[in-house]
Amino acid sequence: PGDRVFLCQTVSGSYAEYGTVNECYTHPLTAALDFKQGAALGVPYFTAYRALCIKAKIQSGQSLLIHGASGSVGIACIQLARSRGLTVYGTAGSQDGLDLIKKLGVHHAFNHREEGYEKRIMETSKDKGVDCIVEMLSNVNLQKDLDMVSVNGTIVVIGSRGNVEISPRSIMAKEANILGVMLWNSSEEEMQETVREVVKGTESGELVPVIGKEYTLEEASQAHFDIVNTKSSTGRLVLIP
Repeated sequence: PGDRVFLCQTVSGSYAEYGTVNECYTHPLTAALDFKQGAALGVPYFTAYRALCIKAKIQSGQSLLIHGASGSVGIACIQLARSRGLTVYGTAGSQDGLDLIKKLGVHHAFNHREEGYEKRIMETSKDKGVDCIVEMLSNVNLQKDLDMVSVNGTIVVIGSRGNVEISPRSIMAKEANILGVMLWNSSEEEMQETVREVVKGTESGELVPVIGKEYTLEEASQAHFDIVNTKSSTGRLVLIP
């Protein structure tokens, strides 16, 4: 009793002052992080770890493009990739988002609302493309990803808001891998690894959630509206009971 913890799943729901949680879903929260940051840890950082380390199996020296890097999962991907020695490309849709991802250590930042940004990414990679792409909005960007990924590269789909039409020949030409990610498909062993590595990263200071905006519990509906309608994220949205 009295331990500081964070969680990624509840029994009773989390839009409340108190809730019921299975013990296996509670994890130690380092003293270096406050409870707001703890609220931003679970799903974003666990998803990022599953995408990069369990599914894509990233390696030091590789290049990674985070397509939508200024949101909570994107930020987690930046920090994980930097801690593992990758060259990180990132996109954002606003100047605030670009400033944030540069501050977090992205080596090459691009505005994905500017025409021709894909060409600039390819030029930066010396036309080789990037080894791995994390995609947050695949219904818009998946074909672009196929054009930018390297031969034998990997695209990890984390988010989508609709359907998309792509050219299978692009997959063939690159011999590319497209992987879907859903955190709740994790096996017990994978989840144990994820928790262990994320907690280790918070304790070392390599993984530090960024809070974009705070809302009162009564403002939950506004938070949902903002998630759907905001053009560019700058961190995690957090409800404060």
